[in-house]
Amino acid sequence: MKLIADATIPALDACFSAFGTIERLPGRAMRAEQVRNADALIVRSITPVDAALLEGSSVHFVGTCTIGTDHLDLDYLDAHGISVANAPGCNAEAVVDYVLMSLLTLAERGGWRLGERCVGVVGVGNVGGRLVARLNALGVEVLCCDPPRAEREGGDGFVELDTLIERCDVLCFHAPLVREGPHRTQYLLDAERIAALAPHSVLLNAGRGDCIDGLALRNRLAGQNDLSVVLDVWEHEPDIDASLRDLVALATPHIAGHSLDGKLRGTWMIQQALAAHLGRDIEGSFSALCPPAAVPALTLSHALPVEDALRLCMRAVYDVRRDHDSLHREVLMQGIRKGFDHCRAHYPLRREFATLEVTLVGEAAELASPLRAAGFCVTLA
Repeated sequence: MKLIADATIPALDACFSAFGTIERLPGRAMRAEQVRNADALIVRSITPVDAALLEGSSVHFVGTCTIGTDHLDLDYLDAHGISVANAPGCNAEAVVDYVLMSLLTLAERGGWRLGERCVGVVGVGNVGGRLVARLNALGVEVLCCDPPRAEREGGDGFVELDTLIERCDVLCFHAPLVREGPHRTQYLLDAERIAALAPHSVLLNAGRGDCIDGLALRNRLAGQNDLSVVLDVWEHEPDIDASLRDLVALATPHIAGHSLDGKLRGTWMIQQALAAHLGRDIEGSFSALCPPAAVPALTLSHALPVEDALRLCMRAVYDVRRDHDSLHREVLMQGIRKGFDHCRAHYPLRREFATLEVTLVGEAAELASPLRAAGFCVTLA
């Protein structure tokens, strides 16, 4: 069996060598002639998988080690009897880590507390649902907008997007990209809604770039400069809008879910899917793929203010400012497209908050609840 795989996917040998030979290719540069004789294709979100890539090939399985599938032509794959698998939820915890770190970074810069804000979450699926759970556990007021879920579940617990815009200080977008139909999300936050955002609001998008009208957002920021914006996803990646990037508070190159744990989880999930497709049993567990964390433990012996303690522990694992600075630096040196892709291709190892065990001594024990709520493993000494 021949497998073609994105060269950046981790643990390829550990997960797929038992199936056959693996040929590694750049994910953004895969071509039809390269995959024609393959049996399986293992990709990430940067590889469009459609007729142009697969027509006339022997591929019978496509696995994407990502949550989303909007880079896959599902109609074509279904019509040609090609099995498809994705990895829902594989990096959801990493994205929530990114969101909390970003919001607490903006709070530190602006001199406000996240606990005093009302957060609106748009798209309450694998990522949004976990974010809501962590924010609720931290005591943050949260409103949820998810029209498909509201339709299925009767509407209880959900509000309309315009209500979120009216009532929330912070908006976090985690909606999938839907281009057509009653629940279309392309330009869900359009020019009219961007104009309606209250001054000093926070807007964060770690879902899909096309859910927000980038030109309208750029015009709002250029004209009024009264929003704090965090963008991890962009229209036209990797050819992102350089002017918009320069105007947002935190700009990162679609890496919110790029924890090592999330990537390994995605690889492992596609391994399991390929085994099921072939009717084979595969030995091994997900935990066996994960190496020890570089910073496995931290001890706090004083009762710091809650959000200061959260920032301290978060930054022991991950600091979003590094990714913002990296994108700025690489774009200066290589230009937008190459700089964006360089950051993604050479992304440093990053672990999830859950890999850090925080030991609390004495009066620091009062921090146990918020630290657990944020996702850390907590022990009391």
